[in-house]
Amino acid sequence: MVRIHDALYMAALAYGSTSGAAQQDETINQPAFDQQLDEIPPELDEPGGAGSAHSIASDEVADVVNQQSDLKLVVISNRIAPFDPNKPQTGGLAAALEPVVERCGAVWVGSSEECGDGTERPLRLEPTGTGYVSRLDLPAADHPGYYRGFSNSTLWPALHSLPDRMSVSEDDYDSYQRTNGFIARAVFDARDRDVFWVHDYHLLPLGAQLNELGIERPAGFFLHTPWPAPDMVERVPNHLELMKSTLKYDLLGFQTNRDMNNYSAYLRTHFGLETRDGIVTTERGQTRLKKFPIGIDPRQFADYLAADLSPAEQKKVSSLLQNFEGSKFAIGVDRLDYTKGIDKRVEGFNQLLRTEPHSISLLQIAPSSRADVEQYQKYKEDVESAINRVNAEHGTDRWRPIHYKNDSFSQAALARLYRAAHVGVVTPLRDGMNLVAKEYVAAQDPKDPGVLVLSKFAGAAEDFNENEALLVDPNHPEEIAAAISKASHMPLEERVTRWRSMMDKIESYTIHDWAADYVSELDKSRVTVPADQFHHLGLGWTNEAQMPLYQNYATALTAFNDVDPRDTALKEAAYANVESSSEALATPLMHTQNRLWVLPAPDSFA
Repeated sequence: MVRIHDALYMAALAYGSTSGAAQQDETINQPAFDQQLDEIPPELDEPGGAGSAHSIASDEVADVVNQQSDLKLVVISNRIAPFDPNKPQTGGLAAALEPVVERCGAVWVGSSEECGDGTERPLRLEPTGTGYVSRLDLPAADHPGYYRGFSNSTLWPALHSLPDRMSVSEDDYDSYQRTNGFIARAVFDARDRDVFWVHDYHLLPLGAQLNELGIERPAGFFLHTPWPAPDMVERVPNHLELMKSTLKYDLLGFQTNRDMNNYSAYLRTHFGLETRDGIVTTERGQTRLKKFPIGIDPRQFADYLAADLSPAEQKKVSSLLQNFEGSKFAIGVDRLDYTKGIDKRVEGFNQLLRTEPHSISLLQIAPSSRADVEQYQKYKEDVESAINRVNAEHGTDRWRPIHYKNDSFSQAALARLYRAAHVGVVTPLRDGMNLVAKEYVAAQDPKDPGVLVLSKFAGAAEDFNENEALLVDPNHPEEIAAAISKASHMPLEERVTRWRSMMDKIESYTIHDWAADYVSELDKSRVTVPADQFHHLGLGWTNEAQMPLYQNYATALTAFNDVDPRDTALKEAAYANVESSSEALATPLMHTQNRLWVLPAPDSFA
């Protein structure tokens, strides 16, 4: 694609009634932002420079992302990866985006996890590899309502279809919107970069906030959680306003087809909007919906299995594994979150031991999550009480059925524990993907693999079918019990067949493919051809996906040019076709009159 020249872009901003935000170019912080980029020491601007933690993975994703060689990407999320090679990644978002930032020159903006007074300051850029990180001190006054309130007490349970867990407050919604506005104004410094990639439910309205500030660059959003059915979304305060704001994005990414279909169902039910071929058309233009199932890096997991542990962690792992010598055990690894279904899992294990005493143990690793939220404190107490009851009922002086660890382990330590476990139990009530399922599979011994018991409501269940994982309804402990029993008695040949099929899928679409695919798809929204090559529409811009009628115009124009000028009547008829197709193309785009139209190359329709 050919980027529009800066002069043409600035001419568009100067034309007609440009937005107030755009007219403030000289008074806001773009020059300071650009100066920071220029002043980065050259040695930090080289691939493999300071901050490059995962060179193999980084090179792999860079090779793909750099196909968009001039793409200047801005990534925005609530939290940012630590960018510390001594701190292994514990989340899919961090593992996916570190290489994009380190090797491809992206700017990653997010919370510093410290609160400030709400004063707006220029973005502070910290170099990492060839990219940059900017950590914001979010406003302290709004943080409780934004984070503990609307994000995690309203949206989180709603997105996971757990209405009984929801708490609703109009004040929380206001704090959520104000915090998104604060982040948008901070990101305004980076408004001249090419595309914006926004992540997760904390920032649903951010695309609209960027748009209101006059940032018209393409913006995409990726949801790491599930998206629920319309009746759940209706329980969220101001859901109509919130959903309208999501249509300001050019690209919306989901983990599964089910999530994407649920989102489309809401648009149809509440706005009368139909999704056709993954495209929703509104007065703004078009928003594309697409599935991007996040993966893991299987090569990195092989490295974890071979990596040396610290003496303290080696001792911790060895001590745990000694408990299971000569016997079978299952493993569950989850944040201590009520969406993970740990209480139902414990009950399922309890039922199994009543019919098959002493047959198998469970290692449950569950580090605390959002410990300052009352519901999470209560859930922790409930889980621990349930575990104590099972151990009291089925345990002996020499054997404990459930070993529970309420602390964190490095990925290298987890890889060893996954490999030793005969069964991996991943039974969330709902989950966007659940990478633990894929991590468990990747860590197995190919000659003697374990078996994955997986919730049918985890996103991973759309990747792994019933001939691969043992799929269960996590709300029914008896199903969990039966699946663990079947897994623990499964013959070697079947285990190998199931594992090999899942591993092939994991290796064929890694976390780096996910990142590269999303960036490539978002790049399709970029400017391609200057407006002075298309005089009928004048000033304004859009993207290829917003111009479904362009093919009709291009065909009519070609036909007009092919007519012999001496055939006046035929020439006039052909020109009439050009005018009518031009009007049909222009009509839905008139609202963007202050931007430069972007047209697809004619051969793209060949």
